[in-house]
Amino acid sequence: MTKAAAMRLNSVKAPDGARSPRHRVGRGIGSGWGKTAGRGHKGQKARAGGFHKVGFEGGQMPLHRRLPKRGFRSITRRFVITVRLGDLDRLKADEIDLVVLKQAGLVSTLGQAARIVRTGEIRRRITVRGLGVTAGARAAIEAAGGSVVSPE
Repeated sequence: MTKAAAMRLNSVKAPDGARSPRHRVGRGIGSGWGKTAGRGHKGQKARAGGFHKVGFEGGQMPLHRRLPKRGFRSITRRFVITVRLGDLDRLKADEIDLVVLKQAGLVSTLGQAARIVRTGEIRRRITVRGLGVTAGARAAIEAAGGSVVSPE
């Protein structure tokens, strides 16, 4: 490798025209940025410390407060994993909880809770501990001779 081909971090610079010099405002009429210094005439934005927060409408009730609140999005919803009843039928374990589901790969390691839904069917007796169960899934588990134990 020749010396000209080697690239050094201390030699890297922006291309010509990429960086323009900053405007030194308020430095006289000859600079083009004198007198009002690009701030226009009077008003809150022309003053020193003339700041208002985002959404401020000059004292009028802001739009985001005038509109009604609507809906709710749970921040923990993505950590509650849905498990089908048919998948439980294929498991070897008779006692099913979150740890068993994680070991079987039905619930990801990020999952903090699981909810069993009635999709598929269960043909054997199982005991579900500490998991959410829909009404239909609960009926199907109990019809197969199993039981659902709510979390303590």
